[in-house]
Amino acid sequence: MAKRRDLKKFVKYTSDHVTSLILWEMAVASDEKRPAYDQLLNEIVCLHHDIVGRISHTEPGSVKPFYKKLKEDFKEGINAIIGKIDELADGKTE
Repeated sequence: MAKRRDLKKFVKYTSDHVTSLILWEMAVASDEKRPAYDQLLNEIVCLHHDIVGRISHTEPGSVKPFYKKLKEDFKEGINAIIGKIDELADGKTE
């Protein structure tokens, strides 16, 4: 139980930091980029809920591969969102 709790805390911590990064970039972004940042906020919330839901309902019998796949999916999702943040931030003019 404690391992699941620690994993959920890590997911929350990471999701919160990516969310704050998105909000920071949104605050300094132009008005035409705000819908794209809104979409990124939606993606991080959906990713968070998906991962936490999967942690709560572990498949019996195949625990180790289940968590390996879960961690890989979370890592890929976070990297994709951060890549999109970088693309949006690179295009801004100051």
